[in-house]
Amino acid sequence: MQPQPQPGVVLALASEHPDELSEHQRCTLLGFVRQVAALRGERAGGFHHPGATHDERPFFVPQDTLTTEEAAALGIHGPQQLFGGVVPHAFVATKAISHALVDPGATCVHGWVHGLAAGIEACVLPGFTVFDQGDALTAGQRLLARGPVRLKPVRASGSRGQSVAQDDASLRRAVAQMDPHEIATHGLVVEVQVDELHTFSIGQVQVAGLTASYFGVQRSTRDNEGVSAYGGSSLTLVRGGYDALLALRPAPEVMHAIGQARCYDDAVSACYPGFHTSRSNCDVLLGRDASGTLLCGVLEPSWRVGGATGAELAALERFAADPGCKLVRASCHEVYGDSPEPPPSATVHYRGIDPRQGPLTKYTVLEDE
Repeated sequence: MQPQPQPGVVLALASEHPDELSEHQRCTLLGFVRQVAALRGERAGGFHHPGATHDERPFFVPQDTLTTEEAAALGIHGPQQLFGGVVPHAFVATKAISHALVDPGATCVHGWVHGLAAGIEACVLPGFTVFDQGDALTAGQRLLARGPVRLKPVRASGSRGQSVAQDDASLRRAVAQMDPHEIATHGLVVEVQVDELHTFSIGQVQVAGLTASYFGVQRSTRDNEGVSAYGGSSLTLVRGGYDALLALRPAPEVMHAIGQARCYDDAVSACYPGFHTSRSNCDVLLGRDASGTLLCGVLEPSWRVGGATGAELAALERFAADPGCKLVRASCHEVYGDSPEPPPSATVHYRGIDPRQGPLTKYTVLEDE
């Protein structure tokens, strides 16, 4: 007689104590846990607490990308054990890996792989990664020959903390105002400034034997303090891998963005053993530099739950319920301030007054074909 499979439990994994999360982060993450648990036919178990043991086989939905050390401590050894990704070093999960150093001998962190830059040069914007304020000046001065440059702290989400330097004087002021310890520990990206036309979301997720791949565009909004923030995405999702997505024959710029996202993930896999993921998303910017040249490149990868995850899970739910369904369209929405009630068919991830963020509504709508 075949042994019965061990029952499983799906657990949220916070980067800090769950009580330290904002209310909307906590509610959204636990909602994703419930959706993943239903897809896997397992129990939703809330948050995992450090040191806790589980009688049931755990499957994790982390808030952030894990390092191999963190994953090993949880018994995670492959992508089938989590919704997210695992990297050999923490910096690999950030936009820091997207560019070369200013020169091969420049300051860098332990574990840096110089060869990655050559593998992804064609699928990112012109720029450099630096771990030293002096190198930041060097990088910015080289790029100023093409026009304004953007300085991007690698741990900030969205465009928070970023600045644009128009000339050498403003570059020096911007670099001088930055925390040298933060740069040395985590890095700083210096890129040519590009005026956005579109930011594409390209990604792929795998849960319970189902795979969904997608493309779409992001929307920006203003948060309750008037700062530019992620406002949602409108996505087309197919059952299967990227080849199934390309078979839709989307617009040439979308096909190009899909190719760049695939190249990026493949190059990281080749250069960093131990990298694995069941959820991959790339933000790919299409825009023009100061000379009017059209540029398209990956801004950063995401191997953790993100703004598109509501749509990802909604598509997987549809594919699970209808084996004949091959394509769905979904939209994610993040609305600050007072807002109308979400549509009756929406999956509402959060609606309330977050003590930190203020009034916020987050929901997903799955469109019928």
